[in-house]
Amino acid sequence: MCDTEGVQTLQRGMNYRLNPNYSVILMSQRHNSPYEDKILSDDLTIEYEGHDIPKTAPNINPKLHDQPRSTKSGKLTQNGLFASAVDGFRNGKREAELVRVYEKLFAGVWSEKGFFHLKNYKYFKVGNRKVFRFFLEETEVDLSKDGFVENKLRQRSRVIPSDIKKIVWERDKGRCVLCGSIDELHFDHDLPYAKGGTSISAENVRILCARHNLQKSDKIE
Repeated sequence: MCDTEGVQTLQRGMNYRLNPNYSVILMSQRHNSPYEDKILSDDLTIEYEGHDIPKTAPNINPKLHDQPRSTKSGKLTQNGLFASAVDGFRNGKREAELVRVYEKLFAGVWSEKGFFHLKNYKYFKVGNRKVFRFFLEETEVDLSKDGFVENKLRQRSRVIPSDIKKIVWERDKGRCVLCGSIDELHFDHDLPYAKGGTSISAENVRILCARHNLQKSDKIE
């Protein structure tokens, strides 16, 4: 993940314009996750919770404070940067922000979920504080050695559920099924969703390295 994004480490979950062309978020649906991230029932939309204030002292409980849009100095937080991108999109001043999403499956194991458009957000009361909820819709991006191009014509694939990814990861032993590589891995539909394949069956999902995933994409008509 860090090699893909060209950084040594990712220390926060929200990274506005980590890449000049897109933003990056890290999500988790694990039971012990500090935030409530989830995939909605359409299997195409992620609901992503904004982030809390930093825990700057032992007596600070971030869960008792509103999630901030800006700092005390007026600088936009990551919440604020993402929300401002949505505001610009809503007002017709810009295209929807392109976001690359990674999900934590196990300790130390992250899966790329793909690219999404940041389309909406809500800022509302939950208990005694206010939280952000960001809504991202899946889009298709063609990766190549020259970078990536958003493909607005190709039908979107369904997001592979996390429990299916865990089954596939253990079955394929965390390696590309074609060459055994452990680097730049992708969860791939054996039969693409657009051609009748399914995301809810481990039998139709396998692990490929980036090279073999790209080769397969080039052959699909």
